[in-house]
Amino acid sequence: MTDTSLNTGPEKTDAEKTSAPMPTAIVQKRQSPWRAPLVFLAMAAAIAAVGLGQSWSVALAIVNMSLVSALMAMGLNLQWGYAGLFNAGVMAFTALGGLAAVVVSHPPVWEALNAGGRGLTLSAVIVVAIIATTAFVAANLKGKLRSFTIFVIVVAGYIILRPVFGEAVSAVEAVDPARTGFIGGLGLPIMASWIVGGIFAAAVAWLIGKVALGLRSDYLAIATLGISEIVIAVLKNEDWLARGVKNVTGLKRPVPYEIDLQQTPWFIDLVSRFHADTLATAADAAARESMLRQLLIEASSAFVKIAYAGLFTVVLLIILALCVRALNSPWGRMMRAIRDNEEAAAAMGKDIKARHLQIFVLGSAIIGIAGAMMTTLDGQFTPGTYNPLRFTFLVWVMVIVGGSGNNLGAVIGGFLIWFIWVEAEPAGRFIVEMLSANMDPETPLYRHLQDIAAPFRLFVMGLVLLIVMRFSPRGILPEKVRHS
Repeated sequence: MTDTSLNTGPEKTDAEKTSAPMPTAIVQKRQSPWRAPLVFLAMAAAIAAVGLGQSWSVALAIVNMSLVSALMAMGLNLQWGYAGLFNAGVMAFTALGGLAAVVVSHPPVWEALNAGGRGLTLSAVIVVAIIATTAFVAANLKGKLRSFTIFVIVVAGYIILRPVFGEAVSAVEAVDPARTGFIGGLGLPIMASWIVGGIFAAAVAWLIGKVALGLRSDYLAIATLGISEIVIAVLKNEDWLARGVKNVTGLKRPVPYEIDLQQTPWFIDLVSRFHADTLATAADAAARESMLRQLLIEASSAFVKIAYAGLFTVVLLIILALCVRALNSPWGRMMRAIRDNEEAAAAMGKDIKARHLQIFVLGSAIIGIAGAMMTTLDGQFTPGTYNPLRFTFLVWVMVIVGGSGNNLGAVIGGFLIWFIWVEAEPAGRFIVEMLSANMDPETPLYRHLQDIAAPFRLFVMGLVLLIVMRFSPRGILPEKVRHS
């Protein structure tokens, strides 16, 4: 059935119909099926060029962070590409995933728990009691009495909670603050935190969604950005939780340590066989031993990065398969219908806010998983490094450049933008060195060129975004238009 209410303009003449642009569906049919494979092949060639021109260690590091970035882009693409939700709080969900890595994998700090564990537990009980009482009052009272009662409960609860929580926090943070000063975690394998990171992000997304998803899209963006800053502020200032800006280091790893590999017989034998020709050129046994030691250091670093890449690839492929299946399902068609025309979908009986909440939670969970994976890769949790430029703006650029609404587009966007982000700075330094090779180091122009080398990546990112929006406004791999 055609919605005639949307045809508000005057009817076109025959001449106008003849000169009208070709329908989107026809354009999409004429796109080459080789476009996506060629794009990914070009990306692989670029990474290989870095390996050959710089080092394979740098290339593998780019691959690992590209896999994590692609996962973040897929989570945001689920929200924006499927449902048109403008989430400006990607940074918060990434940080919550990082927090999960600490909570799950770090061993418990028993001294801190003995000092303030009872107070923190009692504080949690008080918070649960406040929430339960407030919910009961909201369900059973009406009008001004309900509002007044809820206000009284919240104020009274805060008065009771504040001294209990404050005393417990002070006790925890006073326990060897140079090394601990926080409660620690559960001491479990860190890969379990990937699931927990998704749960943390999903829980916070549900709370945000219940409040903010009823707002208009621009207000939703402002709300998510503000709540994101609140989450980061809490992580930075609540030292008892994850040491705040003092950082948590030495987190468990799901792959072997380089120093352990360098002392493992099977790994030494593998490296010796692989580099047999190189080792044969050594002048004596001492030279061969020194050469083998250096080869073991390089090989162990590469092995660890490859192991991370394998784990991350498995997670990415699983989530990609699930997203593709969801996109092609009736649920995916319903979400796109809501995105394209909320009024028509509501008229067909669809609960718009409930569906928006559903996909907002799912997308945030994927971002949380990526955040836990990133902290796993780094081996440390550093709340001070989370900023909107890196963990919100850059992920949005990945989705826009890759192709909003296309899962493969989100993946290639994650790879391409992170590759440019990493390589733009050395490229900028190389250009500056070429321009200033014959300049006097004391001149203002020379000093200015040296100063702009580091932020050159920001110029490059803006340039890439402008070029893509000019020549391919729907992204490198645009969303495919489907007709039922």
